[in-house]
Amino acid sequence: MQGRIIRIVSKDYRIQLETGELVDAVLSGKLRLDKSPVAGDVVEVKATDTQYVVERIEPRLNELRRPHVANVDQALIVMSVKEPDFSCTLVDRLTFLIMHAGIQPVLIVTKTDLGISDEVEEMIQEYEKGPMRVIRTHKEQLDPSFAEIIAGKISVLTGQSGAGKSTLLNGLEPSFKLKTQEISKALGRGKHTTRHNELHQVAGGWVADTPGFSSLDFTHMKTDDLAQSVLEFQPYLNSCRFKDCIHQNEPDCAIKNAVKNGSIPERRYQNYLAILTMIQNRKEKYV
Repeated sequence: MQGRIIRIVSKDYRIQLETGELVDAVLSGKLRLDKSPVAGDVVEVKATDTQYVVERIEPRLNELRRPHVANVDQALIVMSVKEPDFSCTLVDRLTFLIMHAGIQPVLIVTKTDLGISDEVEEMIQEYEKGPMRVIRTHKEQLDPSFAEIIAGKISVLTGQSGAGKSTLLNGLEPSFKLKTQEISKALGRGKHTTRHNELHQVAGGWVADTPGFSSLDFTHMKTDDLAQSVLEFQPYLNSCRFKDCIHQNEPDCAIKNAVKNGSIPERRYQNYLAILTMIQNRKEKYV
C-alpha cells in the first residue's frame, strides 16, 4: 500500500496511509543501503505480522534541504507591513529561489491592522496585480482563503523573523505550536545523537516544522535558471530576438520592453538584475 512519511525520529517512521490511517514503520534492509527517506516522501509500505515496513520511495517532485522535506506544494512567504518592515527585495529573492526549486510561492501579508504606508501599499498591489497569489491578514482576522490554500497540500513557511508565522498557524489550529527549540533540546539535535524531521497537520494540510529558505543562497543558480524563476517574466521568455538573451543589455529584449510599458514592475526587474550581477561576478571569480 502507499503512504506518505510525516515524521521521522531517529529510525522510526510515522506514515499516513492512503486510507488516512497513521501507522509506525521501519525501513527495509534494502532501503537502508539506498537513499535516506525524508518527511513528505511518498512510499510503498508492506504490512507484516508484526510491523509495517517501508519497501520503496517514490520519485520526488522536489526536495528542500532546510527543512529537509520532499514533494512540497507551496512556500508561504510571510511578510509584515511593518515591525519588521515590508521588504520587496526579500520577497523577490525568496520567490526566485522557491520557483527554482519547482515550488509554488504564495505571499502572506501580515499585521495589516497596523496601517500601511503608501509606498508599501504600492508594492503589495504590484504583487496582487501579478501572477502570485497574495493574501492580506492580521492577528485578529485571518483571511478564510488562507485555510483553503493549506488544505490538502504540503507547505513550508519562510519570510521575516517576527512577521507572525507561528501566529498564523496557531490561528488556524490552536493546538499547533512551532516547538523547534524544545524539540532540539529534547532530542539532542545539537549533539547529533538523532534526527527529527516532521510535518505537522494544520487545517487539513501539512506544514514543515522549520522555516524553509533560511539561507538566500544563489550559488547553485545559472543565469538562464534565474530568468526562468521570475514569475512575471514567464509570458515573455521566448519572445526576445536572441535565444540566449539574459535580459540585461541585449537589443529587442521582450523582458525589457515589458518593463518599459509597465507590464513587469520596475522593482521586479531591478531585483532580477541585482541577482544576475551576483551570479555573473561569482562566475568571473572561478574563471
